[in-house]
Amino acid sequence: MTKKVVISGVGLWTPEHVITNEELVASYNAYADKFNAENAAQINAGTVAAKPHSSAEFIEKASGIKQRYIYRKEGALDVERMRPVIPERQDEELSHQGEIALEAAKKALAAANKSPEDIDAVIVSCAYTQRAYPAIAIEVQNQLGIKGFGFDMLVACSAATFGMHRAWEMVASGNARAVLVINPELVSPQVNYTDRDSHFIFGDVATATVVESEDTANSDHVFSVLSTKAVTSFSNNIRSNFGYISRAHDVDPYGEDKLFHQAGRKVFKEVCPMAADHIEAHLASHSFTPADVRRWWLHQANINMNLLIAKRLLGRDATADEAPIVLDRYANTASAGSVIAFALHHQDLQSGDVGVLCSFGAGYSIGSLVIQKQ
Repeated sequence: MTKKVVISGVGLWTPEHVITNEELVASYNAYADKFNAENAAQINAGTVAAKPHSSAEFIEKASGIKQRYIYRKEGALDVERMRPVIPERQDEELSHQGEIALEAAKKALAAANKSPEDIDAVIVSCAYTQRAYPAIAIEVQNQLGIKGFGFDMLVACSAATFGMHRAWEMVASGNARAVLVINPELVSPQVNYTDRDSHFIFGDVATATVVESEDTANSDHVFSVLSTKAVTSFSNNIRSNFGYISRAHDVDPYGEDKLFHQAGRKVFKEVCPMAADHIEAHLASHSFTPADVRRWWLHQANINMNLLIAKRLLGRDATADEAPIVLDRYANTASAGSVIAFALHHQDLQSGDVGVLCSFGAGYSIGSLVIQKQ
C-alpha cells in the first residue's frame, strides 16, 4: 500500500557575507577598465572584444536582484583575482559544502521535530558538488549520526524538487520512514565575475527539507504532498563544462566555457511557456486550476520570468503574497530558490490551502510538487 507523504520541516541557512549590486559593479567596472587598457592593441585591431561597463540599475532591471549572499567574500571583488578565496581543507576535515549542508539540515530537523535516529536516508541535491566522491550526503549523514544511506544528485536548478521527488518515492514505497533532502548551493566558485552578463546572477545558500510518512509527522506545519511531476528536454542554452575530463583535453580547466554561461534571451523565451504549461497540467491532474492555488513558491532565477509565468497561469499579475519573491535579497541560488521562498512564506497558510513548489533550469528541467496544508 502506498503511504501518504508529507513535508514536515524546512531549514534555511544564510551566509553572513553580502555583496550588493553597487559593490559588484564597482569591482567589475574596475576590472573591465584594467582589461581594456591591457588589451588596447588587440581591441583596436578587432581581435579582442572590449569589456563593457555595467551598472546597478542594469542588474536590477534585468533580473530583480539587489544583492546576493556569498560563502566567502574575500577575493570575489579583487580585480587581480575575481573569484572568492576558499582555503582547501584536509581530507579528514568537514568539507565546505558539507559544512553549509549540515547547518541547513539541523534547522530542518528541528522544524520537523525529528532526530537523526528518525531519518533513514540523506539526499544532497544541488547544481554542483565540490568533489566527485565520497558523496557530500554520506559526509553529512556521518556528521549527524544517521543510519541508512545517502547519495548526491545533480539536476542543476531543478535539483531541489527532483530530490524531493526521490524522497517522496522512498517514503511512499515504504523504503524509508523519513528522508532529509539538502540543497547546499555553493555556487560562487562557478561564477564568472569578469562577465558582465552573468557576474551578478548567483548567490550562495543552503536549504533542507524533511519528507516523511504522514503517520509519523508531528511538527507545527505539515504539508501533504499530493503529487510530484517532472520533465526534461535537452538544451545547450544553460551550460557549465567544468569537469575532470578537461585534464585529458589539454585545455584551460577554468576557461570561460567551464564556468556558468547561458543564452539568456533564449532561456527566457523557451522556459517560461514550458514551465507554465507544466504547472497547469500538474494542477489539472488534481482537477485544480491556477485560481485554486493559495501560494506559488517558484524558482527564483529572474523576476521577469516569475512575473510572466504567474501572469500566464492566473491571467493577471500575481501579488507578492501569492507568489513571494526572494531573489532581490538572495539572487539566483540555483535549485534552492523555491525552497527559500517556501521556508520564508509557509507558516501563515491555513488548513486546506493548496500550494505549488516548482523549480526549473538547465537541462532543460522542471520539477514541481502540489502540496496542501494539513
